[in-house]
Amino acid sequence: MSDLVTALEVTGALGAAGGLGYAKARAPRVFWSLVGLPVARVRFMVTYRATMDVCGLTVQPSRLRAFMVRNVARRPDVQPVPPQVRRVRGSSTGMNVTLRLPAGLEPADVAAASERLRHAWGVHSVHVIETKPGFIELRMTGYDVLRRVRMPRRLPRGLAAGPLVVPVALREDGTAFVRDYRKIPHALTLGANQSGKSMYQRNLIAGLAKLPVGLVGIDCKRGVEQRGYAPRLSAFAVTPDEASGLLDALVGEMEDRFDLLSEYGVADLWDLPARVRPVPLVVLVDEVAELFLTAVKKDEERRDRMVMQMIRLAQMARAVGIYLEVCGQRFGSELGKGATMLRAQLTGRTVHRVNDKQTAEMGLGDIAPDAVFAVTTIPPDRPGVAVAGDSSGRWSRIRTPAMTPTEAVAVCRQYAHLTPHIPALEPFRPVIPAEPAQVMAPLVKPMPVTE
Repeated sequence: MSDLVTALEVTGALGAAGGLGYAKARAPRVFWSLVGLPVARVRFMVTYRATMDVCGLTVQPSRLRAFMVRNVARRPDVQPVPPQVRRVRGSSTGMNVTLRLPAGLEPADVAAASERLRHAWGVHSVHVIETKPGFIELRMTGYDVLRRVRMPRRLPRGLAAGPLVVPVALREDGTAFVRDYRKIPHALTLGANQSGKSMYQRNLIAGLAKLPVGLVGIDCKRGVEQRGYAPRLSAFAVTPDEASGLLDALVGEMEDRFDLLSEYGVADLWDLPARVRPVPLVVLVDEVAELFLTAVKKDEERRDRMVMQMIRLAQMARAVGIYLEVCGQRFGSELGKGATMLRAQLTGRTVHRVNDKQTAEMGLGDIAPDAVFAVTTIPPDRPGVAVAGDSSGRWSRIRTPAMTPTEAVAVCRQYAHLTPHIPALEPFRPVIPAEPAQVMAPLVKPMPVTE
């Protein structure tokens, strides 16, 4: 009987170990919640003071504190003071720790030691976020959250606020990367072929399709990328000639909206009464180089006019609720006159894997030089991984969840009833393709003919 009990105990232990090993490889969230988080939390609490001391993140105590230790606590040795732990919260992806910095430390000091803290506490990554003066948050991830992207079910209260907030990707610290068009109205997305740039655009369009917003598509590759989104597009251009006319119409719509703002004495679309407020517009430009490149000299006048109209939209259209989302493989001065001026107006930058360092510098070199190296290290076997930054100088690695073109088209068809009818853009309204007919399987199984 004892041998049977021993065998059952050994079998149970081996099964539990095998189950944890399987969970670590296939279900990292489960493994982290069951094993990783408790171990990391105990290790953090036990080694916190010693780790901060060896990493140089302690300061000498104040005179008052030293006096109290020597005369009240009766201890001759006064220990250096580390940041004070205010709160420790666990999550399905990692652990968040709020720290109160003592006088003499700044967030940059902790950020410089983040790699040492990662190894000391045995976590995958440590990110330092300044929440308010004197307070920082250590966002630790227990595993590589970008290996299999799983978006959070709910956005934090601060991110979810706003009528034009679209969750697009997952940051490497486990939080959602969102496109908030009221904060960052215009953006540029760069990436080489097979880098995940189209995947990013699908997630963005699928998120925008669910909002009360008008979508305008410009795809000069004969519409091969955006043709399926036609049920949700208020206007669509597939050739440079059509794009030129559509940009002229958008500039005319912008001027009419400025007249409306002037009539009501306000300076922003969102200050208008809801009953007269025009619907916001997001202009999606795929492969922007096709608007700049010309084959013959007679097309240069059309090119210069399109570039001028795009620059006008980028400079002024934010106030009237018209936003630009520009995609391309490269966007440098070699495209021609106006390219650099237009790029400077595109505040948000998302750069996927590129073919050369110069392309990474085009996208991020002028706003976050430190992020250029991160772009050049994106491996080719991880499509969808990108580096996102803005004019504040902050940047982070992100990855979009997998979405097939069929899924994005299905979302656009489902929310086609939200497509606004804008009179100025009516001539460019796309022809909605009919849904593909489903082939019915025959009821009678055919029998092969035998001789």
